Amino acid sequence: MEKVILTVDDSASIRQMVSFTLKNEGYSVVEAVDGVDALSKLKQQPADMVLTDLHMPNMNGIDLIKNVRSDPNYKFIPIIFLTTESQAEKKQEGKAAGATGWIVKPFKPEQLVGVVKKVLG
Repeated sequence: MEKVILTVDDSASIRQMVSFTLKNEGYSVVEAVDGVDALSKLKQQPADMVLTDLHMPNMNGIDLIKNVRSDPNYKFIPIIFLTTESQAEKKQEGKAAGATGWIVKPFKPEQLVGVVKKVLG
């Protein structure tokens, strides 16, 4: 059974790149435009992993993670930040909210695939 990855980013080009990269590796990808959309999509389609941006309208990545972690079904789902932020305090804030890892944009497709394979096993 293929793994489902939810990618959350307000940038259509980033969503397309992530989706294209992961589909080429055999993953199923669901796209969401912000945290609110992501929570709605998770209710419709369970995911094995979440890749999220930090800065988005309506609900940012930190609030999204807190919401996802408060759902017993998703308490232990891997959540990776995919963001331009690289400051230590932002990473700490993400980790405190429950983020599993952090990838800084721009990223190389093979870097993304490597992290996904490592986290999903």
